[in-house]
Amino acid sequence: MTRIWAEQALTAEGWQSAVLVNLDADGRISSVAANAPKVADHLVPILLPAPVNAHSHAFQRAMAGLTERRGPQAHDSFWTWRKLMFRFLERLTPDHVQAIAAFVQMEMLEAGYATNVEFHYLHHQPDGHPYANPAEMSLRIAAAAGDSGIGLTLLPVHYQFGGCDRRALTEGQRRFGTTPDQFAQLYDAAAQGVSGLPGDACMGVAPHSLRAVAPEGLPDLRALTSGPMHMHLAEQQAEVDEILAAYGQRPVEWVLHHMDPDPGMTFIHCTQMLPHETLGLAQSGAVAGLCPITESSLGDGIFDGVRFLQAGGRIAVGSDSNIRISLSEELRTLDYSQRLRDRSRAALASTTRSTGRRVFEAALEGGALAAGRETGQIAPGQFADLLSLDGDHIDLRGLTGDTVLDSFIFAGDDRMIRNVWTAGRHMVQDGTHVARPAIEAAYARAIASLRQDL
Repeated sequence: MTRIWAEQALTAEGWQSAVLVNLDADGRISSVAANAPKVADHLVPILLPAPVNAHSHAFQRAMAGLTERRGPQAHDSFWTWRKLMFRFLERLTPDHVQAIAAFVQMEMLEAGYATNVEFHYLHHQPDGHPYANPAEMSLRIAAAAGDSGIGLTLLPVHYQFGGCDRRALTEGQRRFGTTPDQFAQLYDAAAQGVSGLPGDACMGVAPHSLRAVAPEGLPDLRALTSGPMHMHLAEQQAEVDEILAAYGQRPVEWVLHHMDPDPGMTFIHCTQMLPHETLGLAQSGAVAGLCPITESSLGDGIFDGVRFLQAGGRIAVGSDSNIRISLSEELRTLDYSQRLRDRSRAALASTTRSTGRRVFEAALEGGALAAGRETGQIAPGQFADLLSLDGDHIDLRGLTGDTVLDSFIFAGDDRMIRNVWTAGRHMVQDGTHVARPAIEAAYARAIASLRQDL
């Protein structure tokens, strides 16, 4: 049994003092007691649940900072960035992917995330032919999780078409493509690999988008898994226009009318929604998977967070393109986008919760659903996904309660994070991942040639 004692902790009962948290051998919390004696294996000033990173494309981390030049056109966009991404991924090998993914997962842990939900669509060899094991690349993501120790929810992606007219995939997409039968085989092979990880790892499925899959095949994809299902939805106006022309409804309208969304489904981005769609998605119980840093980077637009949360909607946050992996910045960017749009302050605060408390707890609740993981609270039975903050940091010193979260999110950064446990595995100690030297060296070798090629 591992024991963690905190001067203050945000538990399922709210903020409590002198909190003793006991972890069992399976990586779960066995008991939580407030006003407990200061006797434990680890003494920390501030203990929080560690959230889920709900949406990641690991390989894109190696592109970070390399796509900020404008192309030959007068206006750069998501679609020009996408062309560069396709060119980059043509060069990736399985060894590259494992090294990059382990580095990304290490950075997630150091940023305060305990779990990586990997939306994984890079399946095949550069010429589009499957590897001998069709799940080779998925197995490399699982192997990376073994290296980094992060909690993993792996979502293999079904990506069949180049658009709603069911045109063939382009040359840049040929590493993604699967028929329904091929995807089912790939899913089964990936599940075998994930079964070799610790017991908190799990599987789900991800139809890429309404543009890339046959809508009539969505129920069969959902039936493949007892885990979560994720799908990109309403990210770009061009996507909305194409789906409206093909199906007679906007993407969110179509989902609400045809998919019967529920809390086991997560829809990524949703930056192009009308008010009635925002309310409908919120009331469905499905999770909106938000990636504010990437959505800012790609010019996607602004999620209607104020309306969505007021209607009881659930959100999760993810690092998506991994151009910058920071829990505090992801949450800060989400709230600041609302402030800029509405010319307001503390846009996502409520009458009973400060801004930091509200967005942090929303990300915890929605992230647990998005990952299909029993996490998000310091409570018995939950996985011991925990982070501690540096109570001696100048911006946290002497603070208590919600003001701690407000200062971490709006005045702080990753340097405030001192320890992270994922299902009880103590992977970040004194602010640094326990295997950083080896993981960083492998990543450096992997990107040396890739960056020159790009």
